[in-house]
Amino acid sequence: MTDSTLRPRNERPSLKQSAGWFVAGDSFRQALTLLSDGAFKLFAYICVKADRQTACFQATQKDLAIVLGKSRRILGRYVSELSEKKVCRVHMGTNQFARTTFEICDAYWPYQKPSRNPVSAEADGYVPTICKYFVSLGCGTGRFGSSEVRAAEKFRERGIPLAVVEDAMLVGACRKFVSWLNGKLDEPIGSLYYFAPLVEEIRQKPISDSYRSYLRSQLIQLSRRWLNRVQAAQQNKGSSHS
Repeated sequence: MTDSTLRPRNERPSLKQSAGWFVAGDSFRQALTLLSDGAFKLFAYICVKADRQTACFQATQKDLAIVLGKSRRILGRYVSELSEKKVCRVHMGTNQFARTTFEICDAYWPYQKPSRNPVSAEADGYVPTICKYFVSLGCGTGRFGSSEVRAAEKFRERGIPLAVVEDAMLVGACRKFVSWLNGKLDEPIGSLYYFAPLVEEIRQKPISDSYRSYLRSQLIQLSRRWLNRVQAAQQNKGSSHS
């Protein structure tokens, strides 16, 4: 008796969905034997979420702890394991509200990376520094892909000092948080190009050292206030459904 639902052996299987999947080859199996169960689960999650061009993914450790259902302390051990066993390059956020950047090392990444990437390509540190600062702001999408690499390289090619780009991001992030706290719930900053007008603004009128220090302290306070508001809203939402 023949089951008409059986596929011919020579028919290639098709994907149920065209996006959101990851190529799990020999390098993936190698990580499975190398890492502890928890660290491998974190690695698998990063692989699925990482930018295919750069092998990079950014998230706060708090968010990752929630996704994996672990405490931040245990999550920190998994992150350290990925770094110590050279499965991922890990660039920690500047504070508890900032995102940590993970770059999956070449030996464990099945896709061909472009010649330049946001973490390791520029020997002079210009692009990686912008990447680290960009993802630490706390008011962006947490992605620094190939488009952001090109934007950073254009800044460098134009001879714009790194300090000017950093000041522009600092000013822009403070303005974004103030906008959110004042009720204007527009989208998170999704591109480095967002700061291009501010770069020109800072070039025309540089900010002082004292004002820069003030803005840095303000950014920490503003991000904390916004996070507290988001958490309160989530708690209220949960209470209303209980």
